[in-house]
Amino acid sequence: MRTIQVSEITENIKEMCIEANHFLTKDVDKALKAACDTEKSPLGKQVLTQLQENLAIAGEDMIPICQDTGMAVIFMEIGQEVHFEGGLLEDAIHEGVRKGYVEGFLRKSVVKDPLIRENTKDNTPAIIHYRMTAGDKVKITVAPKGFGSENMSRVFMLKPADGIEGVKNAILTAVEDAGPNACPPMVIGVGIGGTFEKCALMAKEALTRDLGTHSSISYVKEMEEELLSTINKTGIGPGGLGGTTTALAVNINTYPTHIAGLPVAVNICCHVNRHATREL
Repeated sequence: MRTIQVSEITENIKEMCIEANHFLTKDVDKALKAACDTEKSPLGKQVLTQLQENLAIAGEDMIPICQDTGMAVIFMEIGQEVHFEGGLLEDAIHEGVRKGYVEGFLRKSVVKDPLIRENTKDNTPAIIHYRMTAGDKVKITVAPKGFGSENMSRVFMLKPADGIEGVKNAILTAVEDAGPNACPPMVIGVGIGGTFEKCALMAKEALTRDLGTHSSISYVKEMEEELLSTINKTGIGPGGLGGTTTALAVNINTYPTHIAGLPVAVNICCHVNRHATREL
């Protein structure tokens, strides 16, 4: 059994909130640079060039990549041989987010009640997802999610008879309805299967997969590649101003489901697909 002090969780999450809001991961940065090289529309290329300039300024001057520094989504993969001491793990996670947003001077965008709308002033609480794994390691992924793109996400409860073509049509419908509102070029996370809430969680988690990597399931990999090609032919383009780069990636996760159902979730992220991952 390995013991971890929850103060270590707090400190890492604080640093990761700041890191994710100022620097893109290498895979997303690489994908954006490649898009700038291959974009065929002059206006689209201009938009992508401006995005690159914004990223450079953000890194050099420690200014957030986007003014919407998001609601903090935390994925915790916890080895079952780990024992936490020093307080409650969940309190430590929220404290890490609070410190990250307050000490990092990041915009506080969370309201205490969804209808009364009073700001919590420290961007807590976070959204936390736990998964137990083998071993004695803890893997933390911090993914700040802006709501320009979050608001464009969808869940479709399809019929089994809709099949793979129905799934593709649902994903394309979500992307086309999102249009410029999701700040393209987008990263599109998809969850297929499970239940209403499981497919949405899979779609969210799919956004944290490295761009350019594909599902190990052959038909899912083919669908990812086909949909990316189709989406980039819609003409939505960078910033929604037209072009050949509407999406940087389509990442699909799947899970077993009920004989009567075919749930599909599409969680869209803008071009700053922010996340940071550490293993303790």
